Amino acid sequence: MDQRLTITEVASLLGVSSKTLARWEKNGKIRKPKRDWRGWRVYDPGDVQQIKEFHEAVFEI
Repeated sequence: MDQRLTITEVASLLGVSSKTLARWEKNGKIRKPKRDWRGWRVYDPGDVQQIKEFHEAVFEI
């Protein structure tokens, strides 16, 4: 994962919707990602790892 990912790509990777990620961000459960020149959220590998850890903690079976 050498590149930045969009919210749609991260959501697909985790099996959640992009709205879920946006809600987690709004509620302070995950940190706000950087934004590109268009204003789109872009996630670096560290962001993705942090979100994966949160997702696993919430949805642990």
